Amino acid sequence: MERPSPGAQRVEHHSEAIDAAIERVVSGDKQAYAIIIREYEKKIYTYCYCILKSREGAEDAVQEIFLKAYQNLSRYEKQASLLTWLYKIAYFHCVDLIRKQSRWHRLLSLCKERLSLSAPTYVNYTEQAVNEMLMYLNWEERNILLLRVVEQYSFEEIGKIMGCKPATLRQRFARLRKKLINQRIQEGGAANGEVAERT
Repeated sequence: MERPSPGAQRVEHHSEAIDAAIERVVSGDKQAYAIIIREYEKKIYTYCYCILKSREGAEDAVQEIFLKAYQNLSRYEKQASLLTWLYKIAYFHCVDLIRKQSRWHRLLSLCKERLSLSAPTYVNYTEQAVNEMLMYLNWEERNILLLRVVEQYSFEEIGKIMGCKPATLRQRFARLRKKLINQRIQEGGAANGEVAERT
């Protein structure tokens, strides 16, 4: 019988620690919520900043998002990870902000630090290709691109965040990829294979 790898053990221990913190908060231990905030605050801030493209706006959004999550933590179900659940709250919160502010053309700026830490193979592509083409994408396409390419979420996970069917998201992503490829061809950029493979 194979023993679990040290990495798997750390992940399991980490998950148990977060689950324990959730139970403590739901039971009335408000201070235990600080554990959850410390664990996910940076990821949620990065997500909000990439969409809102404003440090001040992202900081305010993070506070509101964690407040909403705290108020609704008893409704959290473990079918999805807590981070996915937080992303879903963040997504709808940011969409509401965008609609109020009418900033449809300035939603996404991919975070270089986040990419260099989690997906270094995408750094050059993101900086040199995606950022040049963001102006041609609407806010929903940019959000899908962020979650799929940068966060590397599955369509099932993105569906939970955005409230869409995975099949619908696959179709939208296919159209998005075609749009990016066509734009690069028009600009004389990367060949079809390069863009298609990396997206």
